[in-house]
Amino acid sequence: MEEDEEEISSMEYLLDLVLQKDLGRRLQVGQEITELVLNQERCPGLEQDQGLLDRMVDTVASSWVNSSNYKVVLLGMEVLSALVDRLQERFRTQVGTVLPSLIDRLGDSKDQVREQDQALLLKIMDQSANPQYVWERMMGGFKHKNIRTREGLCLCLISTLNVFGSQSLTLNKIVPLICNLLGDPASQVRDAAMSCLVEIYRHVGERVRMDLGKKGLPQSRLNMIFSKFDEVQRSGNMVLSPLSGKISVLWLTEPQAAESGRDGSVCSEGSTETEPVLHSCGASKRFHVAAGDFPPVQAGLDVLVAEIFDSQLTESELYARREED
Repeated sequence: MEEDEEEISSMEYLLDLVLQKDLGRRLQVGQEITELVLNQERCPGLEQDQGLLDRMVDTVASSWVNSSNYKVVLLGMEVLSALVDRLQERFRTQVGTVLPSLIDRLGDSKDQVREQDQALLLKIMDQSANPQYVWERMMGGFKHKNIRTREGLCLCLISTLNVFGSQSLTLNKIVPLICNLLGDPASQVRDAAMSCLVEIYRHVGERVRMDLGKKGLPQSRLNMIFSKFDEVQRSGNMVLSPLSGKISVLWLTEPQAAESGRDGSVCSEGSTETEPVLHSCGASKRFHVAAGDFPPVQAGLDVLVAEIFDSQLTESELYARREED
């Protein structure tokens, strides 16, 4: 009974600190809040009291991270980072609560805030929710009214690709939004969008060039994009993503994809529209190839047509081998 009372008392004390509205008081207690969150002995009931946790996260996100004082903003991000460390996957239920404020802060006027914000977003993707889950809830930021936020989202996507790889995202949903930013009124947003497309090309390869040709972009803009792609290719900075272990390849034609409920959106490795793309099915190392021009089979079925045993086979080599066959 005494332990339960102490647990309730510690949780109430923690919430009381979070609910402080005075600026000076917040600056004093911010570090203590972070330490309490990380200390399971001093604050053991955090995982059990969902109502208190929801209220705490909502207050930190809406009041601390959205504060006009950058020091309070940074303290709020530290508290959220501590919560991610403490809760791990259980923080996933809070992602929708914190993302609006974190997206806003990507456009903050201070470099330190933007950098810490991006680091926190990547941490959430790493420890609490996969990158695709997070980005599905961030894509609205590409239309944000703040110029820096639109730019910051592009930079965050580049970091996501470099940390987690193109296979972590369904890029066909994101590429059209980036293409729209190529016509943004702000030059820094246009530049960031171009860098984004170049980074996607660096990771995914020639499929990006083919897909962009179907987006209805002005030829002059396409020529500029493709020249950037050519520069990267000549530089030797393309990213190779070896497919390790035993790989089962399943071919699925476009009509089959429609009838079986699959389309380009389920394919990873940066898939867009109808090009053949590998889709990882988890630890089994099985990959779907969707919407390709392959021999027809019964609708809705996955047909195993190849098994490749090569620990260093790249995707381009895989397609080349398929063409040779």
